[in-house]
Amino acid sequence: MNRDEAREIKAQLADYVDELVQRQGVPPLALDGGVVPGPTLGLGLAPRGDGGYTVAVRYRLGLPAVRRLARKVIEQAGPAVDVRRTGRIRPVTTEHLVSPEGSDRRIGHRPPVATALAVGQTDRVRPLRPGVSIAHVDVTAGTLGAFVRVDGVLHALSNYHVLVGSPQGQIGDVVVQPGPADGGHAPQDRVGTLAASVPLEHGRNATVDAAVAVLDDPTVDLDYPVGRITSTTVAFGGEDVAKIGRTTALTVGRVTAIELDDVVVGYGGGLGNLRFDDQIEVESTGEGPFSRGGDSGSLVYRADGVAIGLLFAGSETGGDNGTGLTYLNPIDAVLGALGAELAR
Repeated sequence: MNRDEAREIKAQLADYVDELVQRQGVPPLALDGGVVPGPTLGLGLAPRGDGGYTVAVRYRLGLPAVRRLARKVIEQAGPAVDVRRTGRIRPVTTEHLVSPEGSDRRIGHRPPVATALAVGQTDRVRPLRPGVSIAHVDVTAGTLGAFVRVDGVLHALSNYHVLVGSPQGQIGDVVVQPGPADGGHAPQDRVGTLAASVPLEHGRNATVDAAVAVLDDPTVDLDYPVGRITSTTVAFGGEDVAKIGRTTALTVGRVTAIELDDVVVGYGGGLGNLRFDDQIEVESTGEGPFSRGGDSGSLVYRADGVAIGLLFAGSETGGDNGTGLTYLNPIDAVLGALGAELAR
C-alpha cells in the first residue's frame, strides 16, 4: 500500500486501540519511570522493499496487558502490519548527577557507559566538533550533535536531557565539554551556556527532546565523517543512515519506521514516562548497536550527508541483530521548535 493508505489504516487502528482500552478497562501500567495511563502501543509506518508501506506496531516485552492488546490489533489489521517487540525505551545519556546543593537532577537511567569503555570522543576537544562529549554541568555526558544558528548566532545542538538536565535547569546554566562523566568541570571546561530548550512536561505528549547552548568561542569544526552537513529532509523509511556519538562513535543503521506515535520513554525523576509522537526508528546494520548510553544528541544523517533526525532514546533489545532500537526526533521539527538552522 502507499503511504496515504498506510496512514489511514494506522488512524483506524489507533481508534481501535482507544476503543479496546475503554471497553476492556485496561489499567494504567506501572513502568520504570512511573504510571502510564492509556495505551502503550506504538503505531507508525514501516517501509516495504517494494517502496510501499505497512503499519508498524511496537510493544514492550514483559507487559502481558500490552501483549494482549497488540495481538488484538494484529488480528484486526491482518497482514498489513510490521510487528516488533522492544525493551525498555530510555534516553540514551548516562546517569545524571546529584547537584552540589543535594537536589536530585536525575532524569534518565539507561545504564551508563563508562569513559574507558566508550569508543567515541570523550576527551577535551578544541575546536569543538560534532560527536564529542558535552553536557550541562550537572549532567553526566551526552553528544554534541550539530552546530546551528539562532538569529545568526552560533549554538551547539543536543537534547533537552543533555543540555538542560531536569525541570530545574535554567537559561544561562553552564555547559561543559567534555561532560562531567568524562572529566569536564567548570570553569576550565566551560564552552557555553544554555540558551533555549523545548520543555518536556509530565503528562503531555512531546515531539522533540532538544536544546541549544550559545558558545563562548565561535571557532568550531563543522565537518562530519561525510563532510559538512548543511541540509535536512524528511525520513521516508528504508534509508541507510549513520551517526557519530560520544559512546559508540561512527555507527550505521537503517530507518525501520516513521511517523511512530505513542513511543513511551522512561525519563524517571520529575518527568516520569513521556509519550512521543511522529518519531523515527532506526536499527543497526552493523555488528553492534546503533547507539548506547551517552550517544544522546547525535545528529543522524543519510549516506549522502543529509540530516534526518536527532537521536534521543533507545532500547537495549530489539532489531534484527538484537542490539536494540534507536529513536530520533525529526530534525525539521527540532530546528523549527528552536528557531534554528544548520550552520554552514
